[in-house]
Amino acid sequence: MKCLIVGHLTHDIILRGNTQIERIGGGVYYSALVLSPFCDVEIITKVGKDFPKEWLGELKERGIRITLLPSKYTTTYELRYLDENTRILRLLSKADSFRVSEISTDNWDIVLLNPVANEISGEIVKKMRGFISIDVQGFVRSFENGKVGLKRINASFLGNAKVVHADVNEFEMLDGIRDKQPEVMLISNGADRGEAVYKGNRYHFEPIKMSVAETTGAGDSFLAYFSYFYKRYPFMKALKMTVSFTAFFLKYRTPFFDFDEARENAKNVKVEKIVTDEETSAR
Repeated sequence: MKCLIVGHLTHDIILRGNTQIERIGGGVYYSALVLSPFCDVEIITKVGKDFPKEWLGELKERGIRITLLPSKYTTTYELRYLDENTRILRLLSKADSFRVSEISTDNWDIVLLNPVANEISGEIVKKMRGFISIDVQGFVRSFENGKVGLKRINASFLGNAKVVHADVNEFEMLDGIRDKQPEVMLISNGADRGEAVYKGNRYHFEPIKMSVAETTGAGDSFLAYFSYFYKRYPFMKALKMTVSFTAFFLKYRTPFFDFDEARENAKNVKVEKIVTDEETSAR
């Protein structure tokens, strides 16, 4: 299977108490990482000349191809963690946005758009064809003096996607999403119960409780896993597999863990259809 992932790789400066760590990040990084055991993965990204070559080498060693487009700057974030689930984001610099001509969706089984700083426009999405998966985070982020917040957007362009992911706060920023929905809308809520909307039907899913050191990349891995499994399996099985595999990735922080155990664990994932008042009355 051939998978294309588009968005900015980032330079992340992570602050935990008095500890500072600098490392590669961005939605495309985590999505590519978890898909690398299953897909022939290529990333299209933009970084500046200052981006560490060894970070790119890490991806290439996993067999991930990278198309680097020129940019004066690299998208750089400061992530200050208050606890394992709460962080404050600041945008320190931003790479150039993508143009329509720079992204070709031909000959790909899955095209995953995972922006982090408004680098992909809704107009680009409207022109795309095929199996398109989108993470909302980079479309709804706002930046005021570097501080990252959320802004409301006209989300009609998301109707062109097969799969869309947002967390509960990001979902509230999507005006018009109920009028023109993607085939699958995934709404995660951290370690709490999430929701999936599949062809107009709503489902609750329960994340697996596992001890994790950090949750960075949770939404990115969730979307990537679901896109891959949904390409292969019916909706219900794909969702259960996604919940299980995401939990294992977050626990071990590697895309290589016991896949047989994760598949077996998926059978225990709770997914329930939400019965509306209208459906209850009809009975």
